[in-house]
Amino acid sequence: MAPAAGGRVMAADADTAWQASRQMVLVVIPDWNTNHGVLRTYERKGSAWQPVDGAQPVTIGQAGAAWGLGLNTPQTQGPQKHEGDGRSAAGVYRIGEAFGYASAAPTQMPYRALQVSDYCMDVSGSPYYNRIVDEREVGEQGVAGSSEPMRRDLHLNGDQLYKVGFVIEHNAQGQPGAGSCIFAHVWRSPTDATAGCTAMPESAMRQLLAWLKPEDQPIFVLLPQAEYEHLHGAWHLPAL
Repeated sequence: MAPAAGGRVMAADADTAWQASRQMVLVVIPDWNTNHGVLRTYERKGSAWQPVDGAQPVTIGQAGAAWGLGLNTPQTQGPQKHEGDGRSAAGVYRIGEAFGYASAAPTQMPYRALQVSDYCMDVSGSPYYNRIVDEREVGEQGVAGSSEPMRRDLHLNGDQLYKVGFVIEHNAQGQPGAGSCIFAHVWRSPTDATAGCTAMPESAMRQLLAWLKPEDQPIFVLLPQAEYEHLHGAWHLPAL
């Protein structure tokens, strides 16, 4: 594997880690520092990605995006994701468990019914860093310092952001300081950016969850337009 022009890392078989995936949620943003983009969905038919639904506006991190730690080979050109930077994670990621305030949701994905005791650990030195944990299991000290109570409606005056959503598996190994708690969730409004997640209307989120199938190994892809144009061939991404 060798650096390409401009410091980007390329590989002929760059999509090896997700070549078995048959569902893709794709977000393309105008540039690294933009806090909004467009979401599209695709299914792999043979070797080609075919569009499923129309384009959906989304909001992302208030500071834009940065390369995260996912399935793709590391990229050296552009900002790098770190804790507290207000940027969404760019790259290719597994879609993890769904979650929500209700006891169940119409989805085939593994679903976590959030409890008032559930927190996502965004404290870099914690042994639970970048994991959703239950305070009843890990203890009060186990969630000390977390700014991510998952039942935002109960902790934060009825907040509905996490009413329904799913985990974007950035930094799955919990590398300290590399960023944590990256989700797709419900937006507050079309003009409200996030702390690093991808947000959309509740109806769009529920449509996604009804469509996603764990056996299809769904992936989430987020890229600025210029990076998408540069990488879509090597990564075998759909043509926009």
